[in-house]
Amino acid sequence: MRESTLWLMHLGAGAVMLVVLGIHFGVMHTGGLIGIDRTEVLTFASVEARSGQLFYVVVYLTLLVVALYHGLYGLRSILFELSAIGSTLRRTINLLLVLAGWGFFFYGAWAILAGYLG
Repeated sequence: MRESTLWLMHLGAGAVMLVVLGIHFGVMHTGGLIGIDRTEVLTFASVEARSGQLFYVVVYLTLLVVALYHGLYGLRSILFELSAIGSTLRRTINLLLVLAGWGFFFYGAWAILAGYLG
């Protein structure tokens, strides 16, 4: 994939994160402004109830995907800019970050879906 496409996806992931984190912060931290009792949000029963709702599963999975891509692509960019590294090291870094990303994704998705399927 071209570097410009990867960068555009990085920016898009950041924009999606703003929306999804806005939902998260709206419910978790400023819920009192919209009539949600803040102490209620933190109870296990409330967490369990949210994890059983498809809306929150979609929000959490979306946040997982875009945060992983945004963070790992950002790390990749930093590593590539540190110094002039060869193509073999670039391929190795790419492979390690892709494998780490998939590992984190499957672990996070498993946790989210385990809460949903209960």
